[in-house]
Amino acid sequence: MQAWQVHENGEPSEVMRLQDVERPTPGEGRLLLKVRAANINFPDVLMCRGHYQVRPPLPFTPGVEICGETEDGRRVIANPSLPYGGFAEYAVADAAAVLPAPDALDDAEAAALHIGYQTGWFGLHRRARLEAGETLLVHAAAGGVGSAAVQLGKAAGATVIGVVGGADKVTVARELGCDVVVDRRAEDVVAAVKEATGGRGADVIYDPVGGDAYTQSAKLVAFEGRIVVVGFASGTIPSPALNHALVKNYSILGLHWGLYNTKNPKLVQHCHEQLTELAARGAVKPLVSERVPLSGAAAAVQRVGDGVTTGRVAVVPSLQNGAAA
Repeated sequence: MQAWQVHENGEPSEVMRLQDVERPTPGEGRLLLKVRAANINFPDVLMCRGHYQVRPPLPFTPGVEICGETEDGRRVIANPSLPYGGFAEYAVADAAAVLPAPDALDDAEAAALHIGYQTGWFGLHRRARLEAGETLLVHAAAGGVGSAAVQLGKAAGATVIGVVGGADKVTVARELGCDVVVDRRAEDVVAAVKEATGGRGADVIYDPVGGDAYTQSAKLVAFEGRIVVVGFASGTIPSPALNHALVKNYSILGLHWGLYNTKNPKLVQHCHEQLTELAARGAVKPLVSERVPLSGAAAAVQRVGDGVTTGRVAVVPSLQNGAAA
């Protein structure tokens, strides 16, 4: 079979190599899955660079989120067990952790209704306890993680403010359902959000960016508000001033979704049921901006790493070389 492999750490476009390799043999409790679509996530970029908290042994195949097909024909979504990741024709996954792919979504959309949406659901509902009528601010609202939070926030009855970088992403954020969109490249984020909220700020702030975005969050969080720290796509990990949290009575909430798979897997199943229901009634639908063939995976992972994509980019092995949608 064909699979992308990383033999040394570096930029994805430089270290990912498409090779002919032996089809993996699943061990006890594992399943061999034919990859129908593999969604690109920022952790794939970080793993190529050697900057992620999980460091699979070299060589490895990246791709942490797929829609796959079991040997008996079931369509499922899964997080592949590294080093046999999803940017390949076949991947391996923990049999106990695979979930049924929602019928309402195609393969690429189903692959994307997992890490980003699970993270959003846990962040907004489990950690921040978002309530209908509250104001939610989402950084990087047109990206893969942010777009999921926008849709989930709207489905929960919140007023959603999206912060994006660039006019093209403003359009995407509006189409996703943001009530207010702020272009950080053309506007003062703090001033614009304060104006939109009458000076009050946001009840919940969803931050997958860190760096300057977190600095803005601390200035914009409302009294008794909650900042959900999801990741650091900016590359800069902030150092919060805890005296500031005390003075403004707000909470800083960390979220590492992957821990729930071992700490409380029943919650992951419950979340998937909730997401499947939302997808069935059209309340959420992953924004898949590109579908690329297997041969285009390295370039696509690099684009995600460079921050120039919107929504999700999916690798679809059945597409012919050079095809994209």
